[in-house]
Amino acid sequence: MARQVEANLVAGRAGRLGRRLATALALLTALAALLPPDASARLPEPIAKALVQSGIPESAAAFYVHEIGAGRPLLAVGAERAVNPASTIKLLTTYAALELLGPAYTWPTEAYTTGTLKDGALAGDLILKGQGDPSLTLENFWLLLRNLRGRGLRDIHGDLVLDRGYFAAAEHDPARFDDQPTRPYNTGPDALLVNFKAVRLQFIPEPETRSVRIVAQPALPQVQIVNNLVLDDVPCNDWVGRLKHEAQGDAASARLAFNGRYSASCGENERNYSVLGHSQYLVALFRELWRELGGTFTGGVRDGAAADARLMTTAQSPALAEVVRDINKFSNNVMARQLFLTLGAVRAEAPATQEKSARVIRQWLSAKGLTFPELVLDNGAGLSRIERISAGNLGRLLLAAFKSPVMPELMASLPLAAVDGTMKKRTNAVEVAGQAHIKTGLLTGVNAIAGYLLDARGRRLVVVLIVNHANAGNAQPVQDALLSWAYKRGSVALSADKPG
Repeated sequence: MARQVEANLVAGRAGRLGRRLATALALLTALAALLPPDASARLPEPIAKALVQSGIPESAAAFYVHEIGAGRPLLAVGAERAVNPASTIKLLTTYAALELLGPAYTWPTEAYTTGTLKDGALAGDLILKGQGDPSLTLENFWLLLRNLRGRGLRDIHGDLVLDRGYFAAAEHDPARFDDQPTRPYNTGPDALLVNFKAVRLQFIPEPETRSVRIVAQPALPQVQIVNNLVLDDVPCNDWVGRLKHEAQGDAASARLAFNGRYSASCGENERNYSVLGHSQYLVALFRELWRELGGTFTGGVRDGAAADARLMTTAQSPALAEVVRDINKFSNNVMARQLFLTLGAVRAEAPATQEKSARVIRQWLSAKGLTFPELVLDNGAGLSRIERISAGNLGRLLLAAFKSPVMPELMASLPLAAVDGTMKKRTNAVEVAGQAHIKTGLLTGVNAIAGYLLDARGRRLVVVLIVNHANAGNAQPVQDALLSWAYKRGSVALSADKPG
């Protein structure tokens, strides 16, 4: 009898508890219905206003803001839509490279010889083997040749052989993207890329003779400079447009003509032009530098491999951490493409192709538990009309990077707002000056920022904004509004913490 009473009491208590839980759940459901929708899915008023004023519909913009360590984003509007990220895709390329290759990775460029070397004369070939060094500048190439001279090589009676097989041969039209074939950012990748295949022209006004001098570096016989510039004294506005530049040529020769005007008030300026084909540029530069170094070369030029040859010397690039800094700070497309292909060559065997590199990056993402179904990779630099990623997944990539051992190298490579790189003059949000490491992206119809922001309370946020619209060029006020809003959230919290 006692046991039956106890059982009834337990059952009664369980019933009352169940009814209370049901009542509580009903109240919570009713309260949830009264609450406003998820705040992260609505644009804050200052950002929405900036969009309207910029002539950009909300449907053309993708926002993602997430505090490091938080469970969900602070702002996610249009964040899952696939968009063209422009140069912010370099974050994916450089982060993957830092983890897969390591911050200390370097690119060798090697010089081999065949035949015999006696009394400075080589009765054989000189072979230059490239492995995709993104930073083989004019100065570094000169040092490589100077090292050869220092090792006793003076007269080359055989051929100059170019080993470019580390990257697969691929057709590249520098005019295809934007009909600007002489702009260095349109230079295609090459395993033996030297000096970005560029000629730097210095424009020097000479008021005494009422003329403008043009100095080419390097000065190559295959590149003709026609100087018809007239010096005037008008204010210095759009000095590049006033040059009236015309370019003609092909892989073997180029003609750059300047038929406009140049203002004395502009002082000295310089501009780089990409000319010739990769092999033709390298050979022309080699001949000039070798002659300046006191050497002679009487052979021909051909592509080939360094098999069964003796290694004479090697030029090592700067470490990957330094190269990544140049890529991201200044959004260097050529270096990013070289790095992208290097991933394919190192992790999926040479010769590298864009397809191999894209596969390597996808496998790396999968191993990290990151699934980006909308991801489309073209060249890894962002100079593309087909590359795609969502703002949300770009943000999640940055969240993952923050936990990575290479986070310091990646973050330090990003432009510091209002301080350096492509962000030096790109923001008017004065409160975030020096507080945000932001990668930028800009194409016709695309304007993007992505990176890390330290808010007023000292909390680190991931911030992404990508605009795909005809008015994307007007998006800077929207970017400023987003950065300012994200930063000031911390100051609001600080104010709330103060005693009343």
